[in-house]
Amino acid sequence: MTRRGIRGLFSSKQRQHDRRPADRSVSPSRRTFSDTIMEENIVSAEEIIGRWGSEVAGSLFSAAGRPDSARFLHAASDLHRSMIFFSAPSEESTASREERSAALFRAHNLLAAAMRRLEREMHLLLSAHHFALNPVRFRPQYASSSDASDVEDGADAISELDAGDEAVRDLGAVAQTMISAGYGKECVNIYKMMRKSFVEESIYRLGFDRTKAHVQKLDSTALESKIRSWLAVFPVVFKTLFSGERFLCDHVFAGSDSIRESCFADITADIAARLLAFPESVARSKRSPEKLFRLLDLYDAVAEHWPEIETLFAFESTSPVRSQAVASLLRLAEVTRSTLADFEAAVQREASRSAVPGGDVHPLTRYVMNYLVFLADYETALADIFADFPFQAPYPLPESLFDSAAVATPPVSTPSSPTSSTVTSFEGSPWRSSPSSASVVAGSVSVRIAWFVLVLLCKLDGKAELYREVSISYLFLANNLHYIVRKVKESRLRILLGDEWAARQAAKARHYVGSYRRFAWAKVAEAVPTEPEDMTSEKAEGRMRRFNNELEAACKAQAVVTDGGMREQVRASVDNMIVPAYRLFYELCMEATVSSAEVRFSPEDVRNMIDGIFAGKNGGGSTHGSSGSGSSRGSSASGSAHGSATTGSLGESNRPEYN
Repeated sequence: MTRRGIRGLFSSKQRQHDRRPADRSVSPSRRTFSDTIMEENIVSAEEIIGRWGSEVAGSLFSAAGRPDSARFLHAASDLHRSMIFFSAPSEESTASREERSAALFRAHNLLAAAMRRLEREMHLLLSAHHFALNPVRFRPQYASSSDASDVEDGADAISELDAGDEAVRDLGAVAQTMISAGYGKECVNIYKMMRKSFVEESIYRLGFDRTKAHVQKLDSTALESKIRSWLAVFPVVFKTLFSGERFLCDHVFAGSDSIRESCFADITADIAARLLAFPESVARSKRSPEKLFRLLDLYDAVAEHWPEIETLFAFESTSPVRSQAVASLLRLAEVTRSTLADFEAAVQREASRSAVPGGDVHPLTRYVMNYLVFLADYETALADIFADFPFQAPYPLPESLFDSAAVATPPVSTPSSPTSSTVTSFEGSPWRSSPSSASVVAGSVSVRIAWFVLVLLCKLDGKAELYREVSISYLFLANNLHYIVRKVKESRLRILLGDEWAARQAAKARHYVGSYRRFAWAKVAEAVPTEPEDMTSEKAEGRMRRFNNELEAACKAQAVVTDGGMREQVRASVDNMIVPAYRLFYELCMEATVSSAEVRFSPEDVRNMIDGIFAGKNGGGSTHGSSGSGSSRGSSASGSAHGSATTGSLGESNRPEYN
């Protein structure tokens, strides 16, 4: 065959080969690369998902299952991508409609099985790592404790949750896989259910009853117990429990801001609002002066944790929590102002007409001063409460009463609490940070305290008139004013009223003591002749009789000097006023022919009689000490009494009386 013939043969075959593709359609069974990859993903996922079916009791994230956990999550994601790929025709796929439907059905069933498994894994993770995920670590003995120290001890192992913590990472991986696969609702529901149950249980274990008790129906003992429980639980809940939940939500659902917000709000908002509503409920219960300190404790707690409240519940969905916090603060502030007004009115209305024996400290003085001692410990809260209510006296006041109070204005610690302006807007900062405004507010508290003292002093002036003996009325004023000064010096009242104020009142007390000595013992001193050596026996006997009568009359008068230091000063003063001059007169009488029947008392007898009066003998002493009052905030935290026994219209308290 010639070369041309050979070329023609090959040319003919080539033309036949080239014509065949044009004459035949593509087979429907042929797959693209994408088809093959997606089908292989389904086959691979079927193997791992089948291995971890619902009948398997273990966990993917246990030590035995962890090698399969990453593969399982990846398989679930691949199934979701396969479903998307086969759900609609695509240029990347040559599969027929029937083939795509079959693959889609198979992938859907496998994905549903995978999601059921991951729901269970979410439940297992939240249960198995209950301790690791708890912001507060509890001890069993604190399960029913409501004591503040017990709660602090029970929460001393606060867990600093780490973003790299294995349990948090596993939860985040499960959540991301379920949400990406379109099962976010199922994931979020089980998470919310588990964590909300934990939060409520935690609050109960900390000691606060979750049930909504009607505060108005509680007796004073039950209400006090519930307030103490709330005060112990509230800081732990907002500083630790809720912040821990916020941390967990932020890391488990890091890929979705809306889900993070929704989960945190649904888990905590209702519980937080319920806790914050408790102070408002207490404020709406029956008012009494003694309850004021618990109201201020509640106010301080909410105001102190306002930064946590504002930060944790900053979402629009959690605005009711912030609103409830503000509502409680405003209600507590309103009741505080009303209670203090009632307290002032009760002091002014106190109308007991019985004089305290011996000019002792009046129960009203003890009550009011102990009340003010406790009140002074709430200076910051009071400054906040009265910030928009400047003090206005009902009538002109002596400037000397307030000048030191206006100077003694310690800085108020900031931040404070949200004011009334916070009700309408949460955007602006509610804190007062201006030093000058803080000083003015502190001065306002000082002036109010000084006003309460002035009201008390006015009442004491009226009660001094109940005594028949002028000397005892002065002793009464001295005892009461000295007690007031001592209470001021031994408490935070000294900071509010100032050393100058205390020194001025102490000088008045000394003046009253001098008046008592003059009126009570002047006749005794005058009975002793200044120049006895020039007297005849008859005149000496007459002066001695007069001395004896005046001494016995003075000793019969019931006199009480409450303070030990003041009592010693009065005793020494009276002793120096009488005994030295009488000793000289006595010695001259003994040397003269004065009848021994007239000389009834030796100088030692006179001194002993004077000492006996001021040492509690002859019905005239007092055993009241001069111990300090201490700090009210410490006793407040442990539930000690805030007030003291009192009289008249203030006599409803059964709290112990303080010295």
